[in-house]
Order: sequence, then C-alpha cells, then structure tokens
Amino acid sequence: MEASILTNVLLPLALGVVMLGLGLGLTFADFRRVAEMPRAVLVGLGVQIVLLPGVAFLIAKFFGLPPELAVGLMLLAASPGGPTANIYSHLAKGDVALNITLTATNSLLCLISLPLILNLSLEYFMGAGNYVPPPVKKVIEVGVIIIVPVVIGMVLRQRAPAFAARMDRPVKGFSVLVLVGVIVAAIVQEWTRLPGYFATVGLACLLFNVVSLATGYALPLAIRLPKRQAIAIAMEIGIHNGTLAIFVALNVLGSAAISIPAVAYSLIMFVTAAIFAWWVKIPRGAAAREPTSAA
Repeated sequence: MEASILTNVLLPLALGVVMLGLGLGLTFADFRRVAEMPRAVLVGLGVQIVLLPGVAFLIAKFFGLPPELAVGLMLLAASPGGPTANIYSHLAKGDVALNITLTATNSLLCLISLPLILNLSLEYFMGAGNYVPPPVKKVIEVGVIIIVPVVIGMVLRQRAPAFAARMDRPVKGFSVLVLVGVIVAAIVQEWTRLPGYFATVGLACLLFNVVSLATGYALPLAIRLPKRQAIAIAMEIGIHNGTLAIFVALNVLGSAAISIPAVAYSLIMFVTAAIFAWWVKIPRGAAAREPTSAA
C-alpha cells in the first residue's frame, strides 16, 4: 500500500494519543505491582501471550481464512490489551489496578512477543520472505510509538499531577474518537472489498472475542482467584489495542487487508465487552460468591 496521510500521520498520531492516555493513568509504582500480585499477573500475561495466539491460529485454520486475514487475526492476538479495558473493568467492578499493571507490563513485553508471533504467522500463512521489514526495525518502530508517549504521560503525572488528572478524561475521550476515526479511515480505504472481508473474517473475530472473554474470566476463577481479578483479566484479554494492530498492519507491513481483522474486532469488542460487564454484575446468590484468597 502506498504511503498516505493515514499511514504516515494519522495512525502514528492516533496510537501516540492512545498511549499518552495510558501513561497519564500510570505511575512507576504500577510496575512494582507485578511482585505484589504475581499469580493474577502471570495468569493474565500467560493467557495473553501464550494461549490467545494459539486460539487465533486454530480459528484461522478452522475458518480457512485467506493468508492476509489469518495474519491479521494473529497480529490482533499478539497485540496487548487496550486502554479502554480499564474503563470496562471499572464499570464491571473489576480490579482496575490489575488492569493497569497488565496493560503496562504487556505493552512492554509485546515489543518482543509481537514481532516474534507476527513473523512466525507471516512465514506460515504467506510463505518465507513475505514479511518486511526485518524484526529489529519492527521492534524499534513499534517500541518508539508505544514507549515514548507512555513515558511522557507517566512523567506528566509524576511532575504535574493536577494537570495530568485534568487531562486524563479528555485524553481518554479523545483516544476513543481517534480510534473511531482510524477505523472509519481504514473502512473507507478498503470500502470496495470490505463486504467480502467482513463476510469472511467477521464471524472468526466474534468467536475469537467471545473465547477470549470467556477464557479470561473462567480460568482465573478455576484457580481460585477473586472475581474482581477474573473480571479484570477477562477485560484485558478481550479488549485489544486495535489501534496498535492497525498501525502495524498499515504502517509497518503496508497491507490494508491485514488490518481488516483489527477493524472488525474493534467494532465487535465494545459491544461484547458491554454485554459481558452487564452479565458479571447480575447477582447470582451464594453460588456467585467470589474466593477471598489473595493473589
């Protein structure tokens, strides 16, 4: 795909705004929380980094997705949780502190895991030699666009907490608007082929989203983590950073087709996450009492 305002300006700006908003909600103490709740963090990261790519691979094979759409689904699975997971977790009475910890930690780990999963997917589905640029360049490009805005946001919160608190909600709101704008731009760019793409990948994205939410919720409960932490992990697993996936597809790989699963998933996940948030808040009597054991 040729360079355009979307790939060269709007996407980096969009991702930068999203990650700045994430940084405004973080402190350096959030990273220390990994040691304070190791079981919950390890479960969340394990599902995100190890289990989800496997689920995405099986779904891509089951639906017989075309190579570019299969790679797009794998790219989505390799992307960390989105900042809006914190909002949905709060609405569902989840452990927002755990969400912040998982988002921050996974955003750093994805600098290694995302290029690895992406390159393996490109080689498997599209054949050797079909991936560009080399892994090191991908790490640098994605790393800069992720880390720099987050660090700026964290520094602002530490040095000017009042200003950061005032800017937190407007930046998050603007992040949502920017994400919508990016999705609309990607849709316009692929408008003629979009119906075929959605017919092919829409159900696969819906299944992937539902399995992600269900696994993220059921597995922590199965190992006796508190319900609040299970909700947080489910939201973190089910709500991906679609802006990052679209950015990598368009600006790093230069393929609008690879971005389609992220576009479809971004439209689906906000609806399913809202339904899930409503469902987990329904009282279920004694059977719904959560474990009280700490992580």
